[in-house]
Amino acid sequence: MSHTSKPDKSKSKLALLALGALGVVYGDIGTSPLYAIKEIFFGHALHTFTQLDVIGAISIVLWSLTLIVSFKYVFFVLRADNEGEGGVFALYGLIDKLKKKSNAWITLLLIFAAGLLFGDGIITPAISVISAVEGLGVATHTLEPYIIPITIAILAGLFAIQSKGTSKVGTIFGPVMVVWFSVLAVLGITHIAEQPVILSAFNPLHAIQFFMTHSIHTTLLVMGSVMLVVTGGEALYADMGHFGKSPIRLSWYFISYPALLLNYLGQGAYLLSGKHVLEGNIFFSMAPSWGLYPLVILATLATVIASQALISGAFSLASQAVSLGLVPFLDEDHTSSEHEGQIYISFINWTLFAGAVILVLVFKSSINLAAMYGMAVSGVMLVTTLGMIIVSRYIWKWSAWAAYGLFVPLAVVDIFFVVANSLKFTQGGYIPLIIGILFLYISMVWQWGRAIVRRAYEQYPHMTIRELVKKKRQEDNLHDLTRIVMTPTTINSLDDTIPALMQVYLDRYGGLPKHLLFVTVKIVDFPTVKERFTVKNLYSDKADGSIASVTIYFGYMEDPYVEKVLDDLARHRDISVNDDYSKWLIMVVHERIHISSKVKMIRRVQFEIYKLMFNNSVTADFYFGLGYKQPLTIEVLPVHLR
Repeated sequence: MSHTSKPDKSKSKLALLALGALGVVYGDIGTSPLYAIKEIFFGHALHTFTQLDVIGAISIVLWSLTLIVSFKYVFFVLRADNEGEGGVFALYGLIDKLKKKSNAWITLLLIFAAGLLFGDGIITPAISVISAVEGLGVATHTLEPYIIPITIAILAGLFAIQSKGTSKVGTIFGPVMVVWFSVLAVLGITHIAEQPVILSAFNPLHAIQFFMTHSIHTTLLVMGSVMLVVTGGEALYADMGHFGKSPIRLSWYFISYPALLLNYLGQGAYLLSGKHVLEGNIFFSMAPSWGLYPLVILATLATVIASQALISGAFSLASQAVSLGLVPFLDEDHTSSEHEGQIYISFINWTLFAGAVILVLVFKSSINLAAMYGMAVSGVMLVTTLGMIIVSRYIWKWSAWAAYGLFVPLAVVDIFFVVANSLKFTQGGYIPLIIGILFLYISMVWQWGRAIVRRAYEQYPHMTIRELVKKKRQEDNLHDLTRIVMTPTTINSLDDTIPALMQVYLDRYGGLPKHLLFVTVKIVDFPTVKERFTVKNLYSDKADGSIASVTIYFGYMEDPYVEKVLDDLARHRDISVNDDYSKWLIMVVHERIHISSKVKMIRRVQFEIYKLMFNNSVTADFYFGLGYKQPLTIEVLPVHLR
């Protein structure tokens, strides 16, 4: 029995994780049947079509799903994990660790791709919910005027509950999506049985024939719409850290992938049957009359789940961007005591809500919203493929033939999709591009501003640690206190200068404490770290006390709770501090930024944008959780930007 119980438990755990992955990972791609085929045949692509057109277009859909998701993402991209985590910032961390200047272009593109994903977080709730609610218009014309108000009401409710956390709601995600994918499969099989000729779409020659018999313009329009069937493919990679590779692959190959194939074939079969398409909506037309309202309800639940996954993903993406120093600190609330990754960021939440509502009000239908959706997805997928070339070549140590031979053709496919979606630029495709460029610009200005501020600090007159030790030895009355000075750079030797904050302390208060710790917090490129802190003793004397430099490490997926680490530090054998917390004082600096009137206009604009971000960001002491248990003082230092 001892030999069989472990595998049973392992299989049970794998099944539960696969069920969870089904609810979170595949919500977006799982709701694509609501609008993807509709967009091809009744949107901006094909307005008149023959039987060969239907079979050819469905063939393109099946093979796009197979090549991009099953082959590229599930089989290869999932291997590019950064300590078990995935997504564009995991790829960013992997490439950044190579420390090659020649890779600067791809790191910038990955930041741009993150901006596209934020755009996706706005578009997905809008298009998913409205496409489900549009089923009411198929059921009865009486409800058509209420589609927009109902959509906005559902979006308002969805974003309003985000601050409560997703752990309780998440438990029903998996079972609901099992029902959803089952319904997709059943609907597809029912109509395939009536028109089995649609199964010939599995032959890729029909896809090739479609390309050869249509104009380049028509082909590109169709490919732009086909992009919608692979939306959510990036979620496979981004959510890898939450579920692991095996559960994601299991739920894809055995549930999601077959159900999607069957439903897309079923929608093609419905078109071949010549039956009336209600309000141009193929998906809801497939349902029997008695099942229409239940299907609308189920579709609405599925789209809410799809939206929830993108919203939660946006929170995680923003948190990682903060940890990597790409954007200012944001106010993060942790909504679960059991799962560190479950967070809520108010600014991101209500920005996404406002964006989604504006899109619904302006574009008014899923067909119009679909125009911008493909641009966001195709852009992210192209950048991911380019990143995979570098990872396979320089991290996996593949030969040039293997790396370029596999990923360059896939990049060409992605470029084809980007070009196809660029035709929809004026119809809304510009929106995710603007969001991506804006995020990249904000990130570059923030990093540039922080570098300028660091250089400004370096201009303060500082004594060295060696001089500080000498001063400490000369002190007659050392205060029996512990001072913890938060510093942006690690102090490694006696010849390093003391932080500007310490110099201000000496200038203002004169006397020295018995124990002095210089603490630096570093967010590393790894998702988690094993070694939480390192200690370097700079001076230690039984009578005079001690001076030590401590570096605290957090992974970019971890919560930077510094006070908890300070508790552990107090018990560390290499550090001497007071046992009484009332004798501790954590010292933090706040910058007061002044911009010189002599700064030229372009540079002044950048400084003003940086200042605006800085003044509206969460302060470092709040972000690092300081001042809750241990005493905290904040010193204001002027920083003159010239």
